[in-house]
Amino acid sequence: MNEEYDVIVLGTGLTECILSGIMSVNGKKVLHMDRNPYYGGESASITPLEDLYKRFKIPGSPPESMGRGRDWNVDLIPKFLMANGQLVKMLLYTEVTRYLDFKVTEGSFVYKGGKIYKVPSTEAEALASSLMGLFEKRRFRKFLVYVANFDEKDPRTFEGIDPKKTTMRDVYKKFDLGQDVIDFTGHALALYRTDDYLDQPCYETINRIKLYSESLARYGKSPYLYPLYGLGELPQGFARLSAIYGGTYMLNKPIEEIIVQNGKVIGVKSEGEIAHCKQLICDPSYVKDRVEKVGQVIRVICILSHPIKNTNDANSCQIIIPQNQVNRKSDIYVCMISFAHNVAAQGKYIAIVSTTVETKEPEKEIRPALELLEPIEQKFVSISDLLVPKDLGTESQIFISRTYDATTHFETTCDDIKNIYKRMTGSEFDFEEMKRKKNDIYGED
Repeated sequence: MNEEYDVIVLGTGLTECILSGIMSVNGKKVLHMDRNPYYGGESASITPLEDLYKRFKIPGSPPESMGRGRDWNVDLIPKFLMANGQLVKMLLYTEVTRYLDFKVTEGSFVYKGGKIYKVPSTEAEALASSLMGLFEKRRFRKFLVYVANFDEKDPRTFEGIDPKKTTMRDVYKKFDLGQDVIDFTGHALALYRTDDYLDQPCYETINRIKLYSESLARYGKSPYLYPLYGLGELPQGFARLSAIYGGTYMLNKPIEEIIVQNGKVIGVKSEGEIAHCKQLICDPSYVKDRVEKVGQVIRVICILSHPIKNTNDANSCQIIIPQNQVNRKSDIYVCMISFAHNVAAQGKYIAIVSTTVETKEPEKEIRPALELLEPIEQKFVSISDLLVPKDLGTESQIFISRTYDATTHFETTCDDIKNIYKRMTGSEFDFEEMKRKKNDIYGED
């Protein structure tokens, strides 16, 4: 361990593992350590079920009815992958997909007036949906056609809208869309957590709806994918990639000190030995003095013995409760997966509710979501701080990831990865570049 590395990475969360994979592919000498005996850090999947009970300090062991403890892989951070999103591109380009199997999530639902409705995913579904009245459907269809044809390189597709100036609120007005449709477009298609986007230029929202439609077009049922055996498989896949390119991995390594000289990181001390480095990547738990709290997220893992009502008995789905429907600022999300994904015992379902905390009583805030899941066999509640780095790391060369937010997909995590990459290397992260580097080693397909 007493060696010189280009980059040392602390923590094996998804963000850290992807960056360590990318740095290794880029020819950097990487040492990756974690104080835990397992991969995944905050984004681990916990197995067996007994460990989840211990982690949440639930007395006793799981009842017999829960089946074999080993059959469970429970994600601490619930998220899906957008089929056409950035994480899937990273997985495909780095060929980490060869280690993983994915299933398409069976449906996306949205909450309106105490009930849940399927988010229309095709024109036919939009026309049959009971979310909107007949005239509303026609206007919504026109809007979807506009979005599908929109091309930022071709001003003829703008139809009088300036993507960089016109607000999304004005675009909705132009198509004469009502409040309910605005709610589900902004929250269930563009996947915004709050309504702040309404007064921002429409360009970003249009692209988000395009991402949703293109992701949907790939598999048809929903735009979301989920890996068999849980999300804990993702960091391990990137860890393997890093190892192929010469990265060194050490789990169960207590980190005693991050050594800084003249304001710049020079190494890490563990078990009396020092590994030297030029740059350091880590999650907030390794550098508590260099991060600040910007909010909290509540997550409740619920074990069920039944599919969620009104979801057509789906064995996986997502439910979005737009903030307007429950008088909040931010949306509440439910991610549900089950034995079909090898993450639970036969006949069992895991539904994870999450949202940004807004009051002193976070458990009350998520009640509308829990009501949709009744009866619940066992609940595991966690409230975690949202931590962000106090500085960009350009002086100290210590690059800190952000805590995982309440969104139900990995787009914000990928933005953080690209941002750290840029701060470290000075250049934009380029998917094509990754592809070329990989071909140098594996040869062309």
